[in-house]
Amino acid sequence: MAHIVVLGAGTGGTPAAYELREALDDSHKVTLINASEIFQFVPSNPWVALGWRKREETTFQIRPYLERRGIQFIAQRAEKIDAANNRIELADGTVVEYDYLLIATGPRLAFELIEGGGPEGGFTHSVCTVDHAEKAFADYQRFLDDPGHVVVGAFQGASCYGPAYEYALALETDLRRRKIRPQVPITFVTAEPYVGHMGLGGVGDSRGMLEGELRDRHIKWICNAKVSKVENGKMYVEEYNDLKQKIRDHVLDFKFSMMLPPFRGVKAVAEVENLCNPAGFVVVDQHQRSKAYKNIFSAGVCIAIPPVEDTPVPVGTPKTGYMIESMVTAIVHNIRDELAGKPATTTGTWNTICLADMGDTGAAFVALPQIPPRNVTWAKKGKWVHLAKVAFEKYFMYKMKTGHSEPIYEKYVLKAMGITRL
Repeated sequence: MAHIVVLGAGTGGTPAAYELREALDDSHKVTLINASEIFQFVPSNPWVALGWRKREETTFQIRPYLERRGIQFIAQRAEKIDAANNRIELADGTVVEYDYLLIATGPRLAFELIEGGGPEGGFTHSVCTVDHAEKAFADYQRFLDDPGHVVVGAFQGASCYGPAYEYALALETDLRRRKIRPQVPITFVTAEPYVGHMGLGGVGDSRGMLEGELRDRHIKWICNAKVSKVENGKMYVEEYNDLKQKIRDHVLDFKFSMMLPPFRGVKAVAEVENLCNPAGFVVVDQHQRSKAYKNIFSAGVCIAIPPVEDTPVPVGTPKTGYMIESMVTAIVHNIRDELAGKPATTTGTWNTICLADMGDTGAAFVALPQIPPRNVTWAKKGKWVHLAKVAFEKYFMYKMKTGHSEPIYEKYVLKAMGITRL
């Protein structure tokens, strides 16, 4: 009998636990460890931050659903991974031993890398967690009584840009609906070399599409932007050119700001010798296996992927839903095969699908594979994207409550987009 432990109950770890339980017979044990009892659907957080969703609509207590499927659940933070001895030490002192470990922790939000950044001791908000999103909404409600300049975007070192665009455009929609848009100048600040880069080198005409959207909505932007510090109501931004030369300094006064943080690896994972790169992300091979520990696999935002290209200001590579889904499936197949005495041969597809809601419309981006050169590069805009994201939210929450392990992206999303050439 093997004990497989999944670390992290997010949009990668929870489906992984379900897939493992379905793929393996009952002689093998599956345990999911997470710091909280709560599953949260992170892609909905921009809506939470605008009051378009409430916490209870995008989160739920996950234990009963896991246990119903025969998965042990431990709600404790992992303090230390003893990879040499196949042990995890938890915050309450409990020690969990494993035969295989699947790390799907997601990132650590490294706001401390930006002086004055972040909602905890800083002056900017975030939509990376439901707690941060709720705090942003509370401040946004106060802002509406005394509106002014808004700064939205992503700090240097961020590796997920879709939510920044989503929030900026949905915010603009919300302000129009409240009939106070003329009172709120908006500036989009991003480390990307151009609007629509997305950490992917662009997808289709993402640059033209998103530049047009920002221009039509009278949102100014600063690209190749490095934020040196944030003070209460003031952001200091250095702008660079393509030769990595600073060309100007901006001092942006603001009444409200939401900036995505740099991502780093979580402490317990980053401290494992030879497991991670200097930023704390797990280094894996084509089978999602650690290059240093043959019984450790990893999927999602916590793995190391090099930037798509060199940029004047550091821009990370995103790990999107379709990519994470394919990583998880590859890991499950590889663990199952090894337990059956077969070699691990399955690899993830590493494709990208992004549904970016804009409040009253939306944009969809498809990159197959994510890193160029690609077989498919596709970008479309329309209200159907907004509706598709709402449907995706509902279905994913349903899937996590019922324990379905079927793939969503290839089975449903690509078909809905009419894309068959992978």
